[in-house]
This record gives sequence, C-alpha cells and structure tokens, in this order.
Amino acid sequence: MKKTIGKKVTKKTTRPAAKAAAAPAAPAKVRVATMWLSGCSGCHMSFLDLDERLVGLMKLIDILFSPIVDTKVKDMPQVDVGIVEGCVNNTDQEHELRMLRDRCKILIALGDCACTGNIPALRNQFTLKDCLARAYEQAESNRISCIPNDPLVPKLYPKARPLQEVVKVDLSIPGCPPDADTIWYALTELLAGRMPQWTEKNLRYD
Repeated sequence: MKKTIGKKVTKKTTRPAAKAAAAPAAPAKVRVATMWLSGCSGCHMSFLDLDERLVGLMKLIDILFSPIVDTKVKDMPQVDVGIVEGCVNNTDQEHELRMLRDRCKILIALGDCACTGNIPALRNQFTLKDCLARAYEQAESNRISCIPNDPLVPKLYPKARPLQEVVKVDLSIPGCPPDADTIWYALTELLAGRMPQWTEKNLRYD
C-alpha cells in the first residue's frame, strides 16, 4: 500500500475585510448674509471685485442671504456673519437691520455709509420737511410735484443714522468703498479666528 505523502494542510481562516478609514468630515462652512440699506451698492461691487479669490472664498463660506443672490427678507436664516452696506434711513431698513442683528453672531458695517452715514447723512443738516420739498416739489426735473404719502412707502426718518446708532456692530470696515484687498483682509482674518487690526497701511486709499 502506497504511502501517501502529503503536505500538511493548514486551514485558511478568512478575516473580515478591514473597513476603509472614514474620510475626515469637511469643516462646516461659515454661514454669511449680506444686506445693503441706504447706499450706492459700491461696497457690494468691491466684494465682487475679489474676482478669482471668490472661488477660494466660496470653499469656506456659504452666502445664504444677499441682494446678489435674490433672497427675500422674510426668508433670512440664522448665520454666523452679517455684512451690511449703507446707513439706516427709514422704518423698513431699521426692521431689516435689527432682524439681521438678531440672526447673526458677528455684524460687520461695510463702508463709510454704514460706519458714519457718509453721503446719505448729508441731509441731516436740513429738516426732513425741507428735504422732501426739495426732492419732490422743487427739483427742476419733476413733472409732477407730489410728496409720496402712500402707506406702502417706508416712513423716512428725520435723520440718517449709521449702524452703530441702531444696533451693536462688531467690526467696521471703512472706505467709500473699501477696496477688494481690504475686504479680503478682513474676511480672511475673521476666518482664521482673528479680529482684523486696522493700521495706517491698510487704511490708506491714495
């Protein structure tokens, strides 16, 4: 009888496949809202002048509410940062500003109109009655002399007011308008967890 010489067979054990390491979760984007009140929209245009830097910025922030994305005030969400251009001139603007202040952690006054009142506040040296008369009754271009008095028209305040006279402002970015580099510096400092520091160098506009 032949001897069968075989190799020692070792029983293979199958181990469960190791689970792939879960990819680290992407950091949550900073939620941002922007708004313009009584201003010329120049500060928002300077924001858009970030040009290609906007591509990198959009990886870090989500703009959830802004006139540049056509959202309505009634849909204003809770956000981390609120950015406001322009000063407060009427009842609707004060309502919108207070709503944003309630719904953001950091409120930024963007540009001189938001910081000081600037051009819209030039009317503060006159009475409201005189301003309305000059604009609607005495202006040479008017074909019809009639001061608006419809309840749908927001009530104009006697004085134009910068933001800090209405709500708490956490950061002011001066300039008329602040240039794109200044806005970029302020936003990237905040994203890095630092409060921007204004110096003679970054506040020069000549």
